[in-house]
Amino acid sequence: MEDGRIDGRMPIEAQNEYFGERARPGDSLIQFGGLIQCLGGNNMHRNEIAKRIDHTLLKPETTQRDLDILCQEAVRYGFACVCVNPSNVPYVVDALRDSGIVVCSVAGFPLGAARTEVKACEAGMAIGDGAGEIDMVLNIGELGNKRYARVEQDIWQVREAIGKGAILKVIIETPLLTEEEKIKATELVISAGADYVKTATGMNSGGATIEDVALLKRVADGRIKVKAAGGIRDHATAIAMIRAGADRIGTSTGPKILGT
Repeated sequence: MEDGRIDGRMPIEAQNEYFGERARPGDSLIQFGGLIQCLGGNNMHRNEIAKRIDHTLLKPETTQRDLDILCQEAVRYGFACVCVNPSNVPYVVDALRDSGIVVCSVAGFPLGAARTEVKACEAGMAIGDGAGEIDMVLNIGELGNKRYARVEQDIWQVREAIGKGAILKVIIETPLLTEEEKIKATELVISAGADYVKTATGMNSGGATIEDVALLKRVADGRIKVKAAGGIRDHATAIAMIRAGADRIGTSTGPKILGT
């Protein structure tokens, strides 16, 4: 980190065919999973990264002390929001009052297999408690069954429960899907009126990949935003995800990503 900027560079002479860009001498590059991402010599400022981070704490053993630390870090670094389990929303909303930090919660987490009415109720109650954003899990089994109307209705009812003023992100659990299913899931998320498509819960094997983020961004085509989550624990990975198209980053290691 130099002059308040995140670096994490690897000076490599290479052609970034995956993103359709050609590296130039002196460009900053990140090598990740066999792909080389050209950063064009334009390092991201800490604040630019921080405002994309959903500072997340969804562990079942979370204590009040853990929540206090989460909130303190969110205020200190200026993260986009904090994401907590529904039962913790009232406490966190109170702790962050007048801070400008948004509270996010989850619905149908982490399996996505709850009844639609339960998801909608859970999400609506979180918004009623003061949350401004909801990350819900898509019904993965019904997607596999190709019962697309049910998948879309599941999302739509949560959208209706939280209202248009709240942000809805839909987790499609990319590690469990084929490429065809990832594309179809993204289209359903868009048609149901969500604001973001999100890669993964982080609870299954695997997480966000550059390939998946780029795919979702391409399918979204400006109609919806993309959140990358699952296994993003350092600033090199976070920057690579942002360059691939992620508008938000879900992580429990925000301070580490910022190099502090």
